[in-house]
Amino acid sequence: MHARIVRGAVRSAALAAAVTGTLTWAPTASAQPSEPTPSASTSPIETPAPDAGSIAITKKDTAGDVLSGAAFLLLDATGQETGRGKTDAQGKLTFPDLPPGIYRLKETFSGSPLHEVVADQDVIVTPGATARLTITDPFKAAKVLLQAKDDKTGKLLPGSTVNIGTGSDTLLTLTTGSQGTATGELPMTSRKTEFWVKQVKAPQGYDLYKPAKTFAAGPGAPVTVTVTNAKTSTTPKPDPSEKPTDKPTPKPDDPSEKPTDKTTDIPSDGAQPTPADSATPDAESSLLPEATATEETTPKTPTGSLAHTGADATPWILGSGGLFVVAGSAALIAARRRRTDSSTDDGPSES
Repeated sequence: MHARIVRGAVRSAALAAAVTGTLTWAPTASAQPSEPTPSASTSPIETPAPDAGSIAITKKDTAGDVLSGAAFLLLDATGQETGRGKTDAQGKLTFPDLPPGIYRLKETFSGSPLHEVVADQDVIVTPGATARLTITDPFKAAKVLLQAKDDKTGKLLPGSTVNIGTGSDTLLTLTTGSQGTATGELPMTSRKTEFWVKQVKAPQGYDLYKPAKTFAAGPGAPVTVTVTNAKTSTTPKPDPSEKPTDKPTPKPDDPSEKPTDKTTDIPSDGAQPTPADSATPDAESSLLPEATATEETTPKTPTGSLAHTGADATPWILGSGGLFVVAGSAALIAARRRRTDSSTDDGPSES
């Protein structure tokens, strides 16, 4: 009996010992894996950094001149500022030590009141390389004011269309509005540019201004261009209220026709008429013998000749009258001589 008790006590003690040993080891065994080994803590793994790149800027204008003082801002892909700066006296600016990637370059100031800034642009930076950019700032446009005027009164005229350009290129077309003016902008390529202006449509009621005018303009500077027009000359139209007259307009006389003082009837045989008063030049012609009075006859017109007009009969009438006067005078003289001769032949009468 005693032996059984002893054996049970030994078994209980062994079981208790076994349990106690397990509880003591377990925490030690579980803690071993959680602690880093000395070698791992003293030599960490390092990731190699990629090669850096850069951006180099050269700043110019359209005339080829470098621009200093131009300000730029550089943003990364997330929109965070990576760098900023201004171009030097040679127009250059560099952004160094940039991780590879895509960047946004913004120009915030051109460095000159005559130039405009360029639009934003993306720049790709590659490992170990420099992205070189030449940025050209345009000149500011010239401000143009167009006026169309009456050349006499100076009144502003609407509806005038002009082309403005340089060389063989037309850069701007303007048409004056109701106020007789128009505005526009001319692109500039230098600090001073010569332009021409030519009118292609005149205001209503005015003649086209054909000559081409020239003017000079500068970047951002206002300039006024004036085109003058003369009124179109028109022939006055007849008044519709006036009624036409029924009287015909007399025609002018033909200068080739000569007026005649007398109308002479020409016989059908062509003989010229004898004036009635030329037959008896004076009172003594009645004493002439009948033979003497009829000795002279009127000359006849040659056969085959045409009848004369009244203008040609006048010299014949005058000539015929003259012949009759001469013939009458001769007959009178002859009659007187006969009387004298007869009285001489008879002699003195006997007493």
